[in-house]
Formats: sequence, C-alpha cells, structure tokens
Amino acid sequence: ENGDRVRLWRDHIESPDDIWDEIAAAAEVPGVTSAPKLQPIETRLVMLQTGMRAPMGLKVYGPDLETIEAAALEIEEQLKRVPSIRAETVFADRMVGKPYLEIDIDRDAIARYGLTVMAVQNVIEVAVGGRRITTTVEGRERYPVRVRYQRELRDSLEDLREILVPTPTGAQIPLQQLATIDYVRGPQAIKSEKGFLVGYVIFDKQPGESEVEVVEAADAWLREHYDRPAGIDYEFTGSYQNQVHAARTLVLVVPVALVLIFILLYLHFQSLGLTLMVFLAGIPTSLAGGFILLGLFGQPWFLDSHLFGVDWRELFQVHPVNLSIAVWVGFLALFGIATDDGVLMGTILQQRFADPDQKTGTVAGIRETTIEAATLRNHPAMMTTATTLLALLPVLTSDGRGADVMVPMAIPTFGGMIAAVLTVFVVPTLFCWQQERRLGS
Repeated sequence: ENGDRVRLWRDHIESPDDIWDEIAAAAEVPGVTSAPKLQPIETRLVMLQTGMRAPMGLKVYGPDLETIEAAALEIEEQLKRVPSIRAETVFADRMVGKPYLEIDIDRDAIARYGLTVMAVQNVIEVAVGGRRITTTVEGRERYPVRVRYQRELRDSLEDLREILVPTPTGAQIPLQQLATIDYVRGPQAIKSEKGFLVGYVIFDKQPGESEVEVVEAADAWLREHYDRPAGIDYEFTGSYQNQVHAARTLVLVVPVALVLIFILLYLHFQSLGLTLMVFLAGIPTSLAGGFILLGLFGQPWFLDSHLFGVDWRELFQVHPVNLSIAVWVGFLALFGIATDDGVLMGTILQQRFADPDQKTGTVAGIRETTIEAATLRNHPAMMTTATTLLALLPVLTSDGRGADVMVPMAIPTFGGMIAAVLTVFVVPTLFCWQQERRLGS
C-alpha cells in the first residue's frame, strides 16, 4: 500500500543455490538420489554436448546390459565416497528392470492343431497391439481404421490367456494352450556408442570445486579403489571437456600472444634493450598482480567491511575463484594493456636521449634527463591505468547474466593493472642504469 516493493521470497532465500537447497530438502525421499542443479535451457545445452542430463558423468561400456548395470552401481557407490563430489547427486542408470510381456509360442503345441507361427502371431497382433486394416477417406482427410480387442479383454494375463486362436478345422483354442505368457525383466532403454552398449553414471561437484579437478580426483579414486571387471571400460565425460580443450588451446595461444607483444614492442622502439625493459617490467609484474588479487578473493578477511551500509564483499562478490578459462582469457587481455605505461615511459625516454640538446654526457645529466622525462609522462600513465580500472569496476560488481564469466575475466585484469603501475618507476630506473653503463664503458 505504501508503494514499497514486496518481497516474494522467504527472508533466507538470497540466491539460486538457496532455492535449490530448499527444493532438495523438500523432495528428499529415502533411497532416492537428488540431481545436479541445472536450469531447463542449461540442461538442454548440457544434454546436447554430453548426451547426459548432468554436467559431469561416466560412460560405462560393456558386453551386455546386466554387466554394465552391475558395474555402474559399483561405480556409483565408489563415487559417493569422493570428497569433492556431492554424494546425493551420484546416480547410475537402472538399465534392467522394466516389465515386459513375453509370449513364448510352443511350436509342438501349435503343430498338433495344424497352426503356423505366423497364424498365431497374427491373432496376437490383432488382439493386443491392433492392426490397421483400411483407411477412410473424407474429403482431404484420411483416417486409419484399426482392429483391436476392447481394453477389458486384454488388460491382464488371465484375459490374454483366454484369447481364442482359430484352427484350420474351425476349432477355437485358448492362447494359454499354445504359448507361455508371463512378465519378464527387460531394459528400460538401450543406448550404444562406439559400437558398444553404454550406461551412464552422473554426478555433480561440491560448491567451489573445479570441474576438471573433481574429475581428476574421481578418476584417481576409481583407479585406486575400483576393481574393474573384465569386459568393462569407462570414460569420464561432461562439460568439463570444454575446459580441457580450451586449456590445450591456451597452451599455444598464450606463448604466441606474448611473442606478438614482444615483436610489436620491438617494431616500435627498434631497440632490443628497451623492448626487454618494457616487456619484462610490464608482463611479469601484471601477471603477479593478477594472481595476487585472485588469491585475495579467496581470503575471508579481504574487503570484509561496510561503507555507507554496503557490504563490500557482497558488492564485489568476493569468493574463491578457480583458474578457469575465463581467468586465463582475462590474463590475455591484461598482457595486451599491461605494457601501456612502459611504452609511454620508454617512448619519452628514447626521444629525450636522442635529442642532441640534452646534457647526457655525465651521470648527473643522465639522471636529470631521466627524471625530467619520466615526470612528464607520470600523469598520462596514471590516467591510462585509472581509466582501465574504472572501466572494470562495473564488471566486477555485476551480478546479472554472464557475470559468472565476466567477473573472473575482470579480476586478473584489475589486479594486474594495479601492479603495472610499478612500470612507471621500473622502466626509467632500468633505462637510466643502461645509459650509465654505456657512459662508463
């Protein structure tokens, strides 16, 4: 009534994880496992990628469904003991257990009545399954006409046993005298890959764990504690494979990016010594700054304060960050801008020392020229760093769609740019030292 926004959730519900925990607690049934936390669209994407309804799992290959199911159940029990896996999410497919109605025709019995297997099967098809005998035509519409026993005459085994089969002599013989009718256990679904029958064991990780590390821990646990039967093989699968493939790509991309940065710096300065100064002052320093900030995000005391009623840890979403692909992409972006301050300093120093009017013939002159040149570029360098940091603040505080990817990318860039401020002091110092050595030689 007063126009205030009405909160529809209970007070302790603050995140999607809280909602999922409430659902899991309310739906807990003895003997029934939970499931990985997936949204409908996310589930669809995961199933398209892995074929399973979970982000991680195993594919168990074997010669027959019974052997695969037994192996999958044993693997399920073993995975529940892995510390980094949520035990309640581990579930192996129950492949065998669906009731099937099996009608086993007695060939000797039907031979005594002059019947063939096809004649008996035709009666069973019409009585139980139904057969399409014709099609009615009504204008442009077509409707199939099927013949089938009424439901009350085929709902139970006793009714099926009383189905009459006509013989060539005209006698009507109950089906129970010609065949054995019973329920048998059969597969609920038959899946195959790579020419083998396959069963799935799905699971999910504990909060804060890396998918790749969880899979590696589960693989190590199974190798140590699980005695694999003959004919059974398994392999891990899931969305974590995207990270593995991306990591292999980054192993090539990162060195290539660093080499390209070095080449561009050399083309700009035309001096190997100055290029090395700028490169080594910017890249390692920014790399260290990025890792330092990643480490601080995992500390409980970092930003543990309130200002104007705002919790800084909540504002910047401070929590442990794994070395995911997003983090390494953030480092790649960092490497491209970490040398900006060094380029500013190196350019002005190179220009000043190339000026014949500058008194660089003595140590005092070299130091005076270095300080003068570096002072001129202090403000531009600080502005370069400040604009980058200010541009990253909205990303670090975002919590909408895509924030789970953008925040890990921004953290190393933010920390690296703070550390890259040191290049403002390191590059002039190294350049001055180089000029003094040349003067002394």
